[in-house]
Amino acid sequence: AEPPEGGWGWVVMLAAMWCNGAVFGIQNSCGVLFVSMLQHFGGSQDRQMAFKTAWVSSLSMGMVFFCSPIVSIFTDLFGCRKVAVIGAAVGFVGLLSSSFVSTIEPLYFTYGVVFACGCSFAYQPSLVILGHYFKKRLGLVNGIVTAGSSLFTVTLPFLLRVLIDSVDLFNTLRVLCVLMFILFLAGFTYKPLISNAKDKEVAKKGKFRFPPEKKIFNFSVFKVMSYRIWAFGIPAALFGYFVPYVHLMKHVKDRFGDNVREEVLLLCLGITSGIGRLIFGRVADYIPGAKKVYLQVASFFFIGLMSMMIPLCHVFGGLIAVCLFMGLFDGCFICIMAPIAFELVGAQDVSQAIGFLLGLMSIPMTVGPPIAGLLRDHLGTYDVAFYLAGVPPLIGGAILCIIPWVHERQKLKQRAKTVDGETTEKMLENESTLVSDAAEKTVKEMESGF
Repeated sequence: AEPPEGGWGWVVMLAAMWCNGAVFGIQNSCGVLFVSMLQHFGGSQDRQMAFKTAWVSSLSMGMVFFCSPIVSIFTDLFGCRKVAVIGAAVGFVGLLSSSFVSTIEPLYFTYGVVFACGCSFAYQPSLVILGHYFKKRLGLVNGIVTAGSSLFTVTLPFLLRVLIDSVDLFNTLRVLCVLMFILFLAGFTYKPLISNAKDKEVAKKGKFRFPPEKKIFNFSVFKVMSYRIWAFGIPAALFGYFVPYVHLMKHVKDRFGDNVREEVLLLCLGITSGIGRLIFGRVADYIPGAKKVYLQVASFFFIGLMSMMIPLCHVFGGLIAVCLFMGLFDGCFICIMAPIAFELVGAQDVSQAIGFLLGLMSIPMTVGPPIAGLLRDHLGTYDVAFYLAGVPPLIGGAILCIIPWVHERQKLKQRAKTVDGETTEKMLENESTLVSDAAEKTVKEMESGF
């Protein structure tokens, strides 16, 4: 059945937009929470507090991506609505329980695992359900939905700062539970569209059967060489990616004290990230095939360069300029992930291809911020941490450069195989025709002899 291109789909779009905003708005605003956690749990005797506290935010962001392959499977099996509603409920429980801890260690589980897993299960169905309602307008709708995270990233840091100053950290976490409760309600709007008679028959009988294992775990995407390079090159570039989101607020406080509003930097990141998604998403439409990867190469180059420039900024205005550029190319990196996946593996395998990629991305995004915190604890400054954070994007970008060349070679080989196959098939057809003609001629001769 053709997607309705609207109707109830607009409600679904708004619900998905809220999901994007609530999940990544909270995750991207972790720098404000990080500073507050340091002040609340930190002690003068603990020399590794930045390292310990960074694990809370990095675990949370890492688990959102780590669960992605599993969420893809559950979404295929049980549908978008059930997975999204249960995920939001789990996220609500994790965030609420985080507001009752007395030490930093329980937050690793309540905030870093339970809350993040709930966010992951709520987030991925919000992307899948859009394809049920839109096809011709899917690009526009995806742009609006992903803009939700930019909108929340712009506004939430200021709200969090006001709340933390007014009602402390734990009550702030309880206020954030309101976002998750609305997300729980939003999941009910993901009305499934039964597209064919077979699905209706299964729904009426109430039967449920697990599909074959090969369909659940589709590892065939790793047979594509260009996808393998992409799936391991991007994680290699992301070891320093999440470091500014976690540690930039603390770095500004260390360097400039309380004379500046560090939340302005997250505002700059959020605004230009949204602009970057709109601009580069449109630019990618004009770049043919796998050459879209060069946009990600440029993104990683500038993100790495901007990370290295953070310690060189001794004026707050310089940091604002760095964050504006970083946000712009962050938006570029994010918005063209799906188009590149379509080019490398095709529409049939794109869902699990993206799921596997997000799962691999979770490892560097989890490890990077704690290492930066450890360097800060031992050196007393974030300078070395930000310099090192800029190296992986440069290395990862260099790895990605070879993908278009590899992909073109793969396409040429496939075309050669197709041509050879067609030639062989025609030869066999001609041979069978000759044999059948000869047999027919022999039969006729035998009949005339009789």
